[in-house]
Amino acid sequence: MNAPAKTEDFAIKIPDGVYAETVLSVEHYTDHLFRFRMTRPAGFRFRSGEFAMIGLMVGDKPIYRAYSIASPAWDEELEFFSIKVPDGPLTSHLQAIKPGDTVLMRKKPTGTLVLDALTPGRRLYMFSTGTGIAPFASLIRDPETYEKFEEVILTHTCRDVAELKYGFDLVEEIRSHEFLNEIVGDKLKHYATVTREDYPFKGRITTLIENGKLFADLGVPALDPAIDRGMICGSSAMLKDTKELLEKAGLTEGANNKPAEFVIERAFVG
Repeated sequence: MNAPAKTEDFAIKIPDGVYAETVLSVEHYTDHLFRFRMTRPAGFRFRSGEFAMIGLMVGDKPIYRAYSIASPAWDEELEFFSIKVPDGPLTSHLQAIKPGDTVLMRKKPTGTLVLDALTPGRRLYMFSTGTGIAPFASLIRDPETYEKFEEVILTHTCRDVAELKYGFDLVEEIRSHEFLNEIVGDKLKHYATVTREDYPFKGRITTLIENGKLFADLGVPALDPAIDRGMICGSSAMLKDTKELLEKAGLTEGANNKPAEFVIERAFVG
């Protein structure tokens, strides 16, 4: 067992201009998925759906990667959902963190998966694969989301059933939360699919959009740019294919400085 680092050691190692926060809890879901919560700096402000650059000191150098903040803007702690990459420059170390460890975070959050980047609508789709659910974990726990939309549909596609558990845990946390449950009510629909195992809902989300099964299963009409808005986060291939389907349906991509019908997060870590 390594001896705990002394405070003065950290003072020497931690770079200037970054937060050094304490890990509060770690939960491992599978061999390659985990979430952790850490302290939130007093002066740190962000919009639900944004990401931050988080990192660790590896040797004498800090290594950072972009991670969507999974906790909502009102939360007193910060939550992140991560993959485990055995030889990943950061994740190979991050997956071993324990409560009490120190995680670095740069001070400026950013990102396109924010409510401000969408024009007003009635129904909000959040299309995610794998750890791409992280920014939506923030947004589905933010009351503002339900003030702006009458219906919120979170889709989460993974390879295996075990990888879906984080999403189900999020929904259960909302249902059991003192004030969120009342705000969310029946506005949130969670649509989880897998691609490699037998499951009631199976297939890539793009396939389920194309063949109409997504809409049939949810009991909603096909995409309509007049009322539907979308957010997309996942693998680069999924971003490209889902973007094309939304554009085919008549939706236009937006940004922070030009709100429109859908937005994409291209800086996502996983």
